[in-house]
Amino acid sequence: MRAGLLDTSRTATGSRMQGGGYWRRLLPVLAVLVALTRIPSFVRPLWNPDEGYLAVQARILAGGGELYRTVVDRKPPLVPWLYEGAFAVFGSGSLTSVRVLAVVAQLSTAVLLASLARHRWGDRSGRTAGVLYALVSIGLNPEDAQAATFEVFILPCTAAAMWCADRRRWGAAGVAVACAFLVKQTGAAVLVPVLWLLWRHAESPRRGLLRTGVGVLVPVAAVALLTDPAGLLFWTVTGSGAYASFTGSELHVLGRGLANAAILAVACAGLIPPVLRMLRVARTGSADLWLWLGSSTAAVLAGFHFFGHYYLQLIPPAVLLATAALRILPRERLLTAVLTSVCCCALFLAWGLLAPRPELAHSQRLAAAVAHRTRPGDRVLVWGIHPETYWLADRAPATRYLTAGLLTNYSGGREGPEVGEKYAVEGAWPVFRAELTARPPVLVVDDSRGRPYAPDRVPSLRRLLAAGYEEAGTVDGAVLYTRTGAQD
Repeated sequence: MRAGLLDTSRTATGSRMQGGGYWRRLLPVLAVLVALTRIPSFVRPLWNPDEGYLAVQARILAGGGELYRTVVDRKPPLVPWLYEGAFAVFGSGSLTSVRVLAVVAQLSTAVLLASLARHRWGDRSGRTAGVLYALVSIGLNPEDAQAATFEVFILPCTAAAMWCADRRRWGAAGVAVACAFLVKQTGAAVLVPVLWLLWRHAESPRRGLLRTGVGVLVPVAAVALLTDPAGLLFWTVTGSGAYASFTGSELHVLGRGLANAAILAVACAGLIPPVLRMLRVARTGSADLWLWLGSSTAAVLAGFHFFGHYYLQLIPPAVLLATAALRILPRERLLTAVLTSVCCCALFLAWGLLAPRPELAHSQRLAAAVAHRTRPGDRVLVWGIHPETYWLADRAPATRYLTAGLLTNYSGGREGPEVGEKYAVEGAWPVFRAELTARPPVLVVDDSRGRPYAPDRVPSLRRLLAAGYEEAGTVDGAVLYTRTGAQD
């Protein structure tokens, strides 16, 4: 093991001695590649409901709201705060500012992977890792890969954790793990390879473990105190039992998982052959990378939903494993891997630029109708899974629960068997009823469109509509209800 470390150290030292121009040449290439691959993210106002959810959260927070109290989600707070900060500087009418931050996040990830590969295997491997990551990073459905949501901002944190651990900076590695967790819970999976590196290479494992633990715990504790410790624990850890259940939609969920795995496999067509061909050799000296890939796979499996954006966590370790294999294969193998990745990248880039988004068009039409029937300052209730309607209409939600999923468990993609009031987040319905009683919404929009959470399957909502609202029109199958006696 010590000999291997000495070899790695000599490789890294020799690499650094080749001149300070390395990064001056590589950084512009990576910046151009990342910017080109993310062009589609700027051609649409919104890519998926997660972006809409975050945009609405940010507006509520800017208006004095509090996370886990006046607006809730099953996620930690770093990305909502990021949106809030971007909106404060550049305005909340567009997601361009957070899309730029997503470009920065992807570029940072590419640079960290390039630096990590260069430190281990030399200059060429650094270039290989950075370029391959930039090419493969958009290899999913565009609504998953191009959106500025949680997983995109996890990636630089996890790459930074491995970068720090590779350089035996245990406290900094712990802070990076904490940041990954505070972006999204599954980001903590990178702790597994970090601890393996600590166990294998720390001069004093006990001291290194202490530093890592402090690095993890201090940021998490600070964020808990800045929000609501009990609320943070409930919404990010203990309150999602029904959401994480596998029961009820097994075939539907498994089909989604296999489809997204197949899409990512197409994107990684240039990486898979060298990894498979040199599996035994590439694994030697790269156990931490295999652990990183394995723990990231466990993160994808957690919750049994297999949404496409979950798979983004697999790309950094896969790129490094391919780089480890390609460094000892003939040069033509490297050229084949890069050319294949370029072709696949072009395919996904075209998909992002040309694919229609019917749900976005629906949300825009619905938001226009909501804005027409209400005034600024009016509160509305959109009963659906597209919270972007609030943001597009520039109207405040009547409740802290921005989607019907939190009140019915449909947000996990359930098809019916475990959807309904009894599967809601614990304690949500009493709070929901109290909010609507204290400040009844001016307009209720039933955007269920025949899905399992429609009002005829949700008694409490059905009674609310029957007691104080009347149908006032439809938009693309969504039904609008105004308060009884209210004027248009």
